[in-house]
Amino acid sequence: MSLSATEDDSAAEIHIPADIDWHMLDKSKFFFLGAALFSGVSAALYPIVVLKTRQQVSPTPISCFKMSFAIMRHEGLRGFYRGFGTSLMGTIPARALYMTALEVTKSNVGTATVRLGFSDTTATAIANAAAGLSSAMAAQLVWTPIDVVSQRLMVQGCDSSSKNIIPNVSNKYNNGIDACRKIVRADGLKGLYRGFGISILTYAPSNAVWWASYSVAHRLIWGGFGCYMGKKEDALVNGNGCNFRPDSRATVAVQGLCAVMASGVSAIITMPLDTVKTRLQVLDGEENGRRRPLTVVQTVRNLVKEGGFRACYRGLAPRWASMSLSATTMITTYEFLKRMSTKRQEENRDLLRD
Repeated sequence: MSLSATEDDSAAEIHIPADIDWHMLDKSKFFFLGAALFSGVSAALYPIVVLKTRQQVSPTPISCFKMSFAIMRHEGLRGFYRGFGTSLMGTIPARALYMTALEVTKSNVGTATVRLGFSDTTATAIANAAAGLSSAMAAQLVWTPIDVVSQRLMVQGCDSSSKNIIPNVSNKYNNGIDACRKIVRADGLKGLYRGFGISILTYAPSNAVWWASYSVAHRLIWGGFGCYMGKKEDALVNGNGCNFRPDSRATVAVQGLCAVMASGVSAIITMPLDTVKTRLQVLDGEENGRRRPLTVVQTVRNLVKEGGFRACYRGLAPRWASMSLSATTMITTYEFLKRMSTKRQEENRDLLRD
C-alpha cells in the first residue's frame, strides 16, 4: 500500500517514501537483523524502564532524580540493569511475533480497506490500528511471563536502597531462572501470567492508538510542511507546483516527530492501566498472615488511598520518555530494517516507486 500523497488542488505532489509490504521482505534477514537492532535499543532504554517500574510500585511519590540517585548510591550502575538478561531473552521471540503480526495484518487490512473504497489516508490509519492491535496481542503471549519475572528483578533492590518505600516485594531471587521457578512454585503457571488480561487491555489499545496516531501525524506533517518546502524550492526553478522528494534526514526527522506525538497520546490514555498492571505483576497482598496476589479492585483501591487518581500517573514522565525514545528509535530502525531486508531490490523497484 503506497504512502505517496498528491494534493490536486495545489498542483503539488509530495513523494513520501513508499511502504514495503510483507511479501517484499527477506524473512531470514528481517528477523536476524531485527533481533540484533532491537536488542541494542532495549539495552539503551532499559534504565528508564527500571525507573518507571519503581515509581509505579512506590506507595509515595518520588522523583526520577531521587530514585536515580538512590539506585546509583546503593546499587551502582548494575541497579539500572536488574532483570535485563531475562528481558533480553524474551525480547527476541516477542519481537519476532510482534513484527510478523504487524506486517501481515497491515498488509492484508490495508489492501482490504482500499478495495472497500476508503481513501488512502483512512485506509492507512485503519490498517495501522489493526496491525498495532494484533501485534500487541501476539507479543503478550511471550512478553507477559518475561515482564512478570523481569519487573520483580527490577524492584528487588528497593528495600535496601529506599528504606522500605516499596512493600511486599520479594528480595530472594538470584536470577531470572530462580525467579521463574519460585513464582511457579508459589502460584503455579498462572503466576507467570499474572496481569495478562490487563496487559492485553493496556498494550493492545496502546499499540492501536500509537500506530493510528503515527500514520495520521505522518500524513499531516508531510501535507503541511512537505508541500511548503517543495513549493519554495520548485518555485525558484520553474515556477511550477511542488514536486517534493524528501532526503533521508528529512524522513528520519519526520518519523521521529511523529513517534513522539503518537507516544504522548498513547501514554496519557493508557497510563492508569499500565500502573495497575505493573502493581499486579510485582506486589503481593497479605491475608491472615499469608501472602496472596492482589486483585485489580484491591490494586485500584490502594492507589486511590495513596494519592487519588494522580497516583495512577506515577512514572508518567519516564514512561513518556521511554515510549518516545523507544518509538523514535524503533520506527527509524524498523524502517531501516525493512529496507535492508527487502529481497530482490531490482525486481521490486517498480513496486517501491511512488
